[in-house]
Amino acid sequence: MKKVACTVSIIVTTALLATGCASDASSSSGNEKTELLNVSYDPTREFYSQYNDLFCAYWKGETGEDVVVTQSHGGSGSQARSVIEGNEADVVTLALAHDITAIEEAGLIEEGWMAEFEHESAPYTSTIVFLVRNGNEQNIRDWDDLVKDGIEIITPNPKTSGGACWNFLAAWAYRQKQNGGDEKDTAKFMKELYQNVLVLDSGARGATNTFVENGQGDVLIAWENEAYLAMREHPDQYEIVTPSVSILAQPSVAVVDENAKAHKTEGLAQAYLEYLYSDEAQRLAGENYYRPSNEEILQEFSDQFDLEMSLVTLEDFGGWDAAYETYFADGAIFDQICTQ
Repeated sequence: MKKVACTVSIIVTTALLATGCASDASSSSGNEKTELLNVSYDPTREFYSQYNDLFCAYWKGETGEDVVVTQSHGGSGSQARSVIEGNEADVVTLALAHDITAIEEAGLIEEGWMAEFEHESAPYTSTIVFLVRNGNEQNIRDWDDLVKDGIEIITPNPKTSGGACWNFLAAWAYRQKQNGGDEKDTAKFMKELYQNVLVLDSGARGATNTFVENGQGDVLIAWENEAYLAMREHPDQYEIVTPSVSILAQPSVAVVDENAKAHKTEGLAQAYLEYLYSDEAQRLAGENYYRPSNEEILQEFSDQFDLEMSLVTLEDFGGWDAAYETYFADGAIFDQICTQ
């Protein structure tokens, strides 16, 4: 099978799902439903489907108000662009702070959004791991193994997927630690890695489906939560491999101020994101294989997560804005690697 490497037709898929506890209550009482739209990234579908029910029950108890939350999912970059282009999200829960900054720069989110909630508006974290088929016949143990001849990699496209950006930065950080910061050697390594990519999907969930449902590739570079979910849904078919170096991935959340004002949902939108930090929501995040930002609750999941992983952070790249301009903007390092 011929490898597509960096040339690929991108199909962006966005899923809409309405959830919440309003339907039963509203049908019996005749109360008007209050609606909230959460535009999120690919792998959060299951978590927010459960969280929305949890939040709606909490909000009903606090205010007596019935709420319906609609959740939208796709590649994080594509989702951000959809909001900029008119998707009337009340809140965004995206994979990258940079994607939310882009919405801010479009005039839809007020400055200072990152300081609005705890932990720089990142209520849960994740990291990047490898998902391989049971038995790991290719003996994939670390990033170096991904550049071997014959290895077929599945990973999404950093131009449309936030998870793909985290994947790229984790691999880059690994090589930099191996070669003492030699950027020319690191770029060569990354080029070899992407030459082994069989499919560049538009989003993380699409990449998971390519690997799991369609059976393509030897290894999926994946969000940790996606890898665990695949193992839960397909027992005894997959294994998680933890690389020696990965990255602390911090998905971000924000109220889309202009839309929330227009919809008169400012207070609801604020409460929806604040409740992500509640003990109930933090445990739900852990149950859905996200790492809770609450350190005490994170420790409750120490048997599930490898909390001793060597993780670089975005500070090692100068923050998201600097990282994006260096690696993922048009003409930046990712484009150079793929067009050389």
